[in-house]
Amino acid sequence: MTVVQVCARCASQWPVAGAPAQWCPRCQGVLLSPVDTRRPAPPSGRNFRWVARSPYPPEVRRRGRASRGPTPRYRYIPRWGLLDPPPEERDERVGRTEVVADLAPTLLACAALVFGLATVAECFRYGLLVFNRVRLVDPLTLAISDAMVWSTQLSAPLVAVAAAFAVACRLRVERARVFAERGLADPRSLRELLVGVLLPGLNLVMPGVYLTEIVDGDRRLRRAVRLWWTSWIAGGILVVANVLWRNQDSLQARADGVVLSAITAAVGLVTALLALLVIRRFDGRDLLGRPHRVTRWINASRPEEAMAG
Repeated sequence: MTVVQVCARCASQWPVAGAPAQWCPRCQGVLLSPVDTRRPAPPSGRNFRWVARSPYPPEVRRRGRASRGPTPRYRYIPRWGLLDPPPEERDERVGRTEVVADLAPTLLACAALVFGLATVAECFRYGLLVFNRVRLVDPLTLAISDAMVWSTQLSAPLVAVAAAFAVACRLRVERARVFAERGLADPRSLRELLVGVLLPGLNLVMPGVYLTEIVDGDRRLRRAVRLWWTSWIAGGILVVANVLWRNQDSLQARADGVVLSAITAAVGLVTALLALLVIRRFDGRDLLGRPHRVTRWINASRPEEAMAG
């Protein structure tokens, strides 16, 4: 049965053997035009449409038409069933702030690597200065030292700024989560956080304030924030000291400047690692990203009591 006619009254389907019929053999209703079941016609090409009729009497339909609205009409055969309504689709779109915030651990690890290389480069340069007091330095060795120093001095500030921007976005996400758990909204906007984290001078104080506002009773997290804040302020002071020290022209002052640069790079390495530790503490993980294990120590006066506990 490929070509059928559908009854407009009882919806029965009758095969078309020859010429199309006009009346339904079952209920004497009007038969609609033939339809090929293998090639269903689109709704725009049909000369009929399905209409849902109300089972209520006309007077009831007229009385409740204002509240129920117009009778629904369909361009296809309605199929009713006991199917559960589909769940509401959640908005899975991730904002730009969340995308940048996810890069914070990676950028901090890159910053720690660059500052570590800068420390090695400055120490190697100072070793060449000590060696040059009694012997000449090979030109190739000197060129390698210059390349190490200049590459790290150029890349370290860029990576540090990128990491600071990502950390500010991560701080925004963490603050929103913590305040949401408290049933509150974060009173500080993203712009305020960016200014407090990136503006020189102000960024020595405000990031620690932003963190202490969301630190709860976790002692490990509070201790990590305090260590990072101390290292961050020390690094800022050393950067200012490096800039002022470059005005010295004597050879000994330049050699001391190399030592000061090495110490500054080492403090930058520690600061980046501590910042990464703070982020991991918020996630309940250690510095390497592994789940943090909670240990419990029990005081026992005798060994057998410890074994029994």
